Amino acid sequence: MKKFLIIGLGNIGAEYINTRHNIGFKVVDEIANELGGDWQTVKLGSLAEVKIKGRTLLLLKPNTYMNLSGKAVQYWMEKEKIPVENILVITDDLNLAFGTIRIKPKGSDGGHNGLKSIQGTLNSAAYPRFRFGISDEFKKGQQVDYVLGVWDEKEKEQLPERLKMASKAVQEFALGGLNNAMNTYNGK
Repeated sequence: MKKFLIIGLGNIGAEYINTRHNIGFKVVDEIANELGGDWQTVKLGSLAEVKIKGRTLLLLKPNTYMNLSGKAVQYWMEKEKIPVENILVITDDLNLAFGTIRIKPKGSDGGHNGLKSIQGTLNSAAYPRFRFGISDEFKKGQQVDYVLGVWDEKEKEQLPERLKMASKAVQEFALGGLNNAMNTYNGK
């Protein structure tokens, strides 16, 4: 059975639950809800295992805070013997319009501390990532407050549908491969 590690990036703690920066947690929560996964507290995070058409998806929410995400990713990759091409890191992206999906086989960290940590730990920027657009609707100097802020009313209304789309894109990554997921969902 083919195994995948799907990492949703976010920060632990009640104050971060509904922030834009925690969209990675929201996406893996959506997948767990759709496919019947139960969250377990494990070393360096929370893990839910789901199965879909002969594939096992290990959904991970690191509890290391964003800046140390690489530690959890490396630990679970090694423990479960998952190759780098079978991981997918889900994160927020200020450079994409709200809800827009962009899946890539590699790339820069774009200033994102979670991606910086993973890149540093894996010693490579060549790992699949899934960026979920949170837009850049903030005033100069307000980036941190915006990213760590909660969704506005319009976003809250649209979020459930966008999370379902994100879940489908992740499932396509596991079932049809990276290229199919990119061709089908990028820009949606």
